Amino acid sequence: MIVELVSTGTELLLGQIMNTNAPFLSARLNALGFSVVYQTSVGDNRERMKNVLQTAIERADIVITSGGLGPTQGDITKEVTALLLNRSMYLHQDSAEQIERYFAERRLCMSENNLRQAMMPAGAEIIKNTCGTAPGVIVEDQAAGKIIINLPGPPHELTAMFDASIAPYLKERFGIQGVIVSRVLRTYGLGESALEERIKQYILSQSNPTLALLARSGEIHVRITARADSETEALGLISELEGQIRPHINEYIFGIDNETLETIVGKLLIANNLTVALAESCTGGLVTSRLTDVPGSSRYLVGSVVCYSNEIKINQLGVPAAIIANEGAVSRQTAEYMAKGIKDKYSTEVGIGITGIAGPDGSTEGKPVGLVYIAIAGPGGIVCHQHNFNGTRADVKHRTALAALNHLRQYLLTI
Repeated sequence: MIVELVSTGTELLLGQIMNTNAPFLSARLNALGFSVVYQTSVGDNRERMKNVLQTAIERADIVITSGGLGPTQGDITKEVTALLLNRSMYLHQDSAEQIERYFAERRLCMSENNLRQAMMPAGAEIIKNTCGTAPGVIVEDQAAGKIIINLPGPPHELTAMFDASIAPYLKERFGIQGVIVSRVLRTYGLGESALEERIKQYILSQSNPTLALLARSGEIHVRITARADSETEALGLISELEGQIRPHINEYIFGIDNETLETIVGKLLIANNLTVALAESCTGGLVTSRLTDVPGSSRYLVGSVVCYSNEIKINQLGVPAAIIANEGAVSRQTAEYMAKGIKDKYSTEVGIGITGIAGPDGSTEGKPVGLVYIAIAGPGGIVCHQHNFNGTRADVKHRTALAALNHLRQYLLTI
């Protein structure tokens, strides 16, 4: 069954709110075996909404809308749905009474326009809203074999209504649709085009499972998606394709699905019974923050110093003043002294030193904005990596944090 999601509301098009309903619905529907093939957003304009719904109902079996069920004149989704399917609107008495009770129980003043939420397309199945005042509706066009489902826009209302009512309706109405399962291989260190080139033959020959590359904030994700009658069968298909592509990109894969770099680093530190401390300059504690995002990180993270000034580098970490004077605060030598200094200061097995120029100013001759040094001192000796990142100040900090975590991961794998 092909599904199209239509998100209504001019506020979505203006970028005033983030649309979280579409990802939620897509995930739930795919888990039920329904194929979400199209997603559309449209503002609160009758003609444009009618055109969008007309297109959706022509190319999809089920159209699910979110938003536009409120009490104001701009809430027109049900009216447009009724117009499209040649249905009249009527006052649904049970819904009207439910809305009146909602306000009375909360001792709120109810204006007359709230009863607009009880106006329903003729022949629609009414879906109770347990979290708000706007009921949902299911309208079936049996002659055409099409269904339009109108859901409220507030995410907490939509999620509750979908799980309690829409999912059971779809299961009963259409039976088992099979499953759609995805596995994501998370990679770092190779660009999207270079990564694609390595597994291009599998992308070009894909059928089931499908294969896609997704650029995600410094990482490249390789998503493998399979459709099958059962999750076990789908996972078998995924594992077979994964086994074929891994030899081509395995050195860049650091995690699967929701495994972050900081999660993997934490597991490696625990496995090797190692502790770590950090000296961060240009990242301002960002790497430490990411490490502490992982529950239980106190088992391996001892502490850190944000050594933004030269005085802190010298007095707290033991970086020789002559090194900073001769080589500069942003240099390989300074980063290495920072790594060793923080390791000694906190008596850890591993120390990390990070120094760089995040920008937009601060560059000097031969040292441009984006120049970063990441040093690691530990059982495997001292290593230092140089990077030249581009982008905004926030971009440089983010990319430096990712690179530091990945370098630490690679370091831990070699000791």
